[in-house]
Amino acid sequence: MADTLLIDLFKQLGSIAVQLAKQEINLLVGVDEEVQKLQDRLGMIKAMLDDAEERHAVKQRTEKLWLEKLQNQYYEMDDILDTWNTARIRAEIEKEEGKPADTNAPVVVKKKVCSFVPSPSCCFNLPLRHDVGHMIRKLNEKLDMIVKDKATYGIDFNRQPDVVERPTTTSFVDVSNIIGRDIYWDVLLRNLLSVGSLEERNSYCVISLVGLGGIGKTTLAQLAYNHPDVQDHFQKRMWVCVSDPFDQCKVAKAIIKEVDPEHGPLDNIELQTLLCKIHDLIKDEKFFLVLDDVWIEDSEKWEPFKSALKNGVHGSRILATTRNQIVANMMESALTINLEVLSDEDCWLIFSKIAFSNEEELKYLEDLGRKLAIKCNGLPLVAKTLGSLMHNKRNREQWNKILDSHMWELEDIEKGLLAPLLLSYYELPSTMRRCFSYCAIFSKDYLFSRDKLVLHWMAQGYVESKANMEMEVIAEEYFEKLAMRSFFQDFERHENSDGKIISCKMHDIVHDFAQLMAKNDSFEIDGDKKLERDWQSAHHLHLKISKEMQCLEFIYRAINLRTLFLLSHERDYEFEMLLSNSFHHFRCLRTLILDCPIEKLPDAVENLIHLRCLHMSENVYIKELPETLCNLYNLQTLYIENSYGLKKLPRGMSDKDDREGCKFGELKNLNQLRGTLRINGLENVVDVGEVQNAQLKKKIHLRGLVLRFSPLDSLEDEEDIRRIENDILVLNALEPPPHLQDLEIGGYMGNIIYPNWMMSCTTLKRLQLLWCVKLEHLPSLGQLPFLEVLKISWLLNVKKVGDEFLGIEDSKNKKDYDIIFPNLKSLEFWDLDNWEEWIGMGETGEEEEEKDNGIVTNPILIKIMPRLQSLKICRCYGLKSLPDYLKNSGIELEERYQKGSRESWHFPNIVLIRSNDTSSY
Repeated sequence: MADTLLIDLFKQLGSIAVQLAKQEINLLVGVDEEVQKLQDRLGMIKAMLDDAEERHAVKQRTEKLWLEKLQNQYYEMDDILDTWNTARIRAEIEKEEGKPADTNAPVVVKKKVCSFVPSPSCCFNLPLRHDVGHMIRKLNEKLDMIVKDKATYGIDFNRQPDVVERPTTTSFVDVSNIIGRDIYWDVLLRNLLSVGSLEERNSYCVISLVGLGGIGKTTLAQLAYNHPDVQDHFQKRMWVCVSDPFDQCKVAKAIIKEVDPEHGPLDNIELQTLLCKIHDLIKDEKFFLVLDDVWIEDSEKWEPFKSALKNGVHGSRILATTRNQIVANMMESALTINLEVLSDEDCWLIFSKIAFSNEEELKYLEDLGRKLAIKCNGLPLVAKTLGSLMHNKRNREQWNKILDSHMWELEDIEKGLLAPLLLSYYELPSTMRRCFSYCAIFSKDYLFSRDKLVLHWMAQGYVESKANMEMEVIAEEYFEKLAMRSFFQDFERHENSDGKIISCKMHDIVHDFAQLMAKNDSFEIDGDKKLERDWQSAHHLHLKISKEMQCLEFIYRAINLRTLFLLSHERDYEFEMLLSNSFHHFRCLRTLILDCPIEKLPDAVENLIHLRCLHMSENVYIKELPETLCNLYNLQTLYIENSYGLKKLPRGMSDKDDREGCKFGELKNLNQLRGTLRINGLENVVDVGEVQNAQLKKKIHLRGLVLRFSPLDSLEDEEDIRRIENDILVLNALEPPPHLQDLEIGGYMGNIIYPNWMMSCTTLKRLQLLWCVKLEHLPSLGQLPFLEVLKISWLLNVKKVGDEFLGIEDSKNKKDYDIIFPNLKSLEFWDLDNWEEWIGMGETGEEEEEKDNGIVTNPILIKIMPRLQSLKICRCYGLKSLPDYLKNSGIELEERYQKGSRESWHFPNIVLIRSNDTSSY
């Protein structure tokens, strides 16, 4: 779908003329006029495309085809511009490297980027001007034809917009239709009726029901609203359908009418007056207000209602239903109930109740009906809609036909389900709509990695750039907002306190909807099945390879692909050969995802000059990357999951001799690395200068670092002693990135850890030390200001933990420390076999002060681990007691630990395990 990227595209096309002018070279006659012509048309094209989508004005097939032509021109223009920029980047790189800008000059790479890319020697000369002028003129000619077609076919986007209906809900409900919501119902009713069950800052508190459209939020709210106990508990009940847009005056008037149905006309009354009326009407009343279908995220519009509603009696409740977690947060919900999908059996109960009139019909069609219930994918709205659709159909052939059809091909189903999803979709800005529809390329039930998905969006150019903000940060915000709006589900979150989403899935119905939005642009092809659509115009293709496929040559016609996702779990040498040949065809690719057992990446990968993201899964067994990979000047992301199998990086990545394999120093120039960097085999480093040469401190985008040595059970001979010394030197030589949040050190054989850089990791949130079997003392960590999670395991030589762990080494200067481990929330010790003592000062230290009559001591208040929520000590059989600062930390400890006992310690929020039980791990 063409979008706001057109603006940047035209601006950059125009900048070509500016760049050439700066070189004091006369433009080819007419080029500047052609660029200006494109720029003049920009407003019309941009407005037309956005308006057609947002007003839902595209109805006729001719209109859709016309817009597809316009979109294809966008892609073509983008490719031409990217070709120009690639040549310019290459020229700049070769100039910096001191290579002559001459096509005949020798370079490190073996081949040119590809035949149609201008060489460095012509980047700013007449031939390139000629090519650019020719291409822009061609584009203008095509745009002329598209505009002419619009007039020829009478295409009109100026008619009244087609509004997606927002149904107005009421408080009435058929209680007999409530199925499968018992757990949510019990929680909701208990918190509505029990005063003090929730944190109540005001006279009322807010409860939010959050979930997909059609999942049953309104029905559950209706059930609560009409329950006899609720009616008896609250003196005033109000039901207001909020919907979107959030009209403050309209909502205020609706509340007034609910409180006082006999109230006179409210026309032409200002908001402040309306809010004052609400304030007076609910005075000394315990009220229950349901705000159904809330979309507003702007706290400023909700703020006036917060104040007006504070006049009710303590224990009042507001129940909001919304598809957006952001809304629940904005309303400061004391309780948020996230509704999950129903079971297949519950969907069957709903469906059968509506679809069948008697037992005889049910017996005759039950087998097909249960299959249809499975297609409901847990959404009660789908079950109700399907049940209504099938109510008057009693022919098994009719039922089979619907069972075999695609859900979105059923007009009645589309009317019932498409509307609520469209409402959520069109609430998104155009950038996020593109990101959402891109997910259609992945299979149903695909486990999305947040980090990988963000990289794919960036590669496609879907992420808007903003001043002073990294593009990756912006893309992560897109993901969070899509997740908060219920477009994703089944979240796996980071175990630490920030709860950051690691992975998620997409509901089947939402995935179907994404495919509908990306129709004719994104395709998923299973090699075992017959193609049902013309996919040759596809820009995004997910291809599952199978032995039944005669060959892959049929995909060569899809020359405009921007994403190619190849999936296969069987080794096929013919496929590898065809893959190599395909790189000559797919010159528009921005993203290449390989999930197939290949062992070699062909040299022809250099032809993919537009490639931004190359993702190779664990299923790929490539041992070395070709040198030609360095010709991909636009490559942003090289994601290799099977990193253990990789033995060799291209020399061009670091201009080093790699005959001995990868060296630490080869990381030197990779300063755009993002996410987490894992470095294995640190015990093999023989030159500490290599560690310093890697310049990890310049990898400013890294947030995680894993440092792995190979652990040894014992170190006895002279060579092993050298290993201890070398590990200490290597670790000390490391200088971590400045914004590091996660650090793991494993297999380190040094007997001490005192690198100067450890305390410079002021942004560190999570730290793990494991298999450091020769380490005798824990490092000083208490002054790390943001450390939240600390896990220590298999430190077999540690016998005592004392004040050095807290970072308090000089008792005379304890007054310098106000808070020790100020943000630590989770602390774990596992398998410290020889650990006997954990001692330390309590929360009060002592300060010596010299007075006239001698030395006196004054108590000093020091807070230690004030935010600790979880402590686990597991299989540390020699430990005798806990330090005073834990006993006095505000967490009540029940002293039941006895030496030699196999009993676990169980305290509030604290588990100390002496047995072999690992269930708490």
